[in-house]
Amino acid sequence: MKTNNRKLAVSTTTFAAVTVVLIIVAAAGFGLYATKSSTNMTETSISTTTETMAASSTASVMQTLKSGGFLNAGTVSFGYSQDFQCTPSLASFGFNATETTNAAKDTGCEVGAGNSTAVANAAPVFVLVPAYAGLSIFGVGQLGASAQGYPVFDNQTVVTQCGAGGTGAACPDHPTYIYSPDFTLVEQHIGVTNGVFGLPEGVLPTPSHDHVVGFNGTQSIPWYMVTVLVFDPNVMPNAVTGQCTQVVKSDLSNPTGNCLNSLSAIQAALGTKTDATANANATQNDPIYDTFGGVQTQVLVPGVTAIAETSPANSNLFLYFNVVSENPYN
Repeated sequence: MKTNNRKLAVSTTTFAAVTVVLIIVAAAGFGLYATKSSTNMTETSISTTTETMAASSTASVMQTLKSGGFLNAGTVSFGYSQDFQCTPSLASFGFNATETTNAAKDTGCEVGAGNSTAVANAAPVFVLVPAYAGLSIFGVGQLGASAQGYPVFDNQTVVTQCGAGGTGAACPDHPTYIYSPDFTLVEQHIGVTNGVFGLPEGVLPTPSHDHVVGFNGTQSIPWYMVTVLVFDPNVMPNAVTGQCTQVVKSDLSNPTGNCLNSLSAIQAALGTKTDATANANATQNDPIYDTFGGVQTQVLVPGVTAIAETSPANSNLFLYFNVVSENPYN
């Protein structure tokens, strides 16, 4: 597996302005998230499941390198068979040339554009990023993340199937760092113009996230990543149960109706406007929400208008895993 020995070195001075600007978004209630004692138990369960244990064969790798996922409103298990691949190169997409040259020193992976045919016979895996939790999605304590590397919303841990890159909760066979021109915009929005964590501009730890796929099977195949930014916490599924609970006030008659545990739910959320996004983000100065100019729909999928097995990639990251219909947290 690929490894990155560079440790996150967070400068208190560098982040003084960030922590002033960042106020982790708040809302009434926290039904989606457990109490502190039960949340810690859940975090331990998920972290144990995603430990990267040494293996001498593909079969043993499939048994030990695991994470959770969602399929057709249920929770499934992913078994990783080989390391991730990021292709084509950053320079292939017409991003800022200076940024991508600098970014390539730490990562070849990006979010912003993609080529779903770059690896033959790949299928889409939709990655749910709880953007409503602000900069805590990057797993850094000074930015509000939990000690385990999970996001925090309304002072409650958002336990995702994968914690942020470089943390103890990170998933196996995922990159530690990833580049995005959108990360650059967020940094600039809060007055950071030279990158953070000692990293180049636009490079940050891979955000905490969940996975959604459209089919299962025992055969490992390549999967190309489609990033889904979630701005309505009412539709972010519980990582273990796959169910949603209303967290913020909403003008929808069924605030959790588009619980994001299936492809059809992501498609519905992509077109559903609600004041829940403003209730969760606008009044709390979430810099991600503000950078995109305020998002009215429950989710934003950059560059993608339809959620299906033929959706285009908006990243160059390919993962290799099989999907089996079993809950990895049992």
